[in-house]
Amino acid sequence: MTSHYLSPSTMNLVRLVCRHKTALFLCTVCTFAVVLVFLAKCTSETLKQGHADPPGLAPRASALNPHPEQHDRAAPLKDVSAFLVVLITTGPKYTERRSIIRSTWLSKRDSDTLAMFVVGTLGLSDEDLQNLNVEQGRHKDLLLLPDLKDSYENLTVKLLHMYSWLDRNVHFKFVLKADDDTFARLDLLKDELRGKEPSRLYWGFFSGRGRVKTAGKWREGSWELCDYYLPYALGGGYVLSSDLVRYVRLNAEYLKIWQSEDVSLGAWLAPVDVRRTHDPRFDTEYKSRGCNNKYLVTHKQSLEDMLEKHQMLQRDGRLCKEEVKLRLSYVYDWSVPPSQCCQRKEGIP
Repeated sequence: MTSHYLSPSTMNLVRLVCRHKTALFLCTVCTFAVVLVFLAKCTSETLKQGHADPPGLAPRASALNPHPEQHDRAAPLKDVSAFLVVLITTGPKYTERRSIIRSTWLSKRDSDTLAMFVVGTLGLSDEDLQNLNVEQGRHKDLLLLPDLKDSYENLTVKLLHMYSWLDRNVHFKFVLKADDDTFARLDLLKDELRGKEPSRLYWGFFSGRGRVKTAGKWREGSWELCDYYLPYALGGGYVLSSDLVRYVRLNAEYLKIWQSEDVSLGAWLAPVDVRRTHDPRFDTEYKSRGCNNKYLVTHKQSLEDMLEKHQMLQRDGRLCKEEVKLRLSYVYDWSVPPSQCCQRKEGIP
């Protein structure tokens, strides 16, 4: 802080006035006024130098503000509340997928469930933006991210954008992150979540023995932690409690961005005291294990698959027209090293 002092001429004037008893009162008033000015200037400069935005803010993300550059970096008042938030990552042109999801597994959600499709809009053509605006006007369920170019390479950054928006704008207990080729049983998920502690929950289908990809779509060019990925819940669908979403937002500035968003989240939460809950009823691997009536979340579903599952639930109250097992599942063994965690066996959904 810059130092402040009274000039010699000012001090001489004060002494001269103070020699006269008749000016004692005036001397006191002048000195007090000078001190007040000094304190005011010091306080002003201290506030200027001491004021700084808190670290760890995620990139801007807004579903409502047409001018994101005017966003206040302080957290706004949260005027939306939900028990469960469903965030579905989707692309700008996947209108039909969103339509099928709205008419199937999102069609009968309760008022305490908020569902949004997440789309990055940076660099889109005028036609694509117009189509999204029309869709938003009709359904009001798009979370548009104006600072994000929507691409596979940006999925991890997209995750930071949407979790930042969520923590800043919604009071919620849990969030289900899903892809737009995922089918979920929201009724059963919510029934179970009401019995769970709404903190430190990381619930899904975990992998701990995944070899780091060195080529292809999932290539990780900057992974240096070990020769395996750290344990993570597969990204086709998993549940987080609100405190973990806040943890990610507050530390976003310091988080390493890897190619795969689910691998990245697992690494970000690796040193955190969380409850990793592996559940075979989350069929969220890179291809579906089949159909089981116990499944809560099923990944890699075609539009026809979603329609069939929805119709079966409506007509017969069960998910599968016929239960089918395409590959074995496993129960994660947390008592052994991650490379030995996941032995596929018969008898597991």
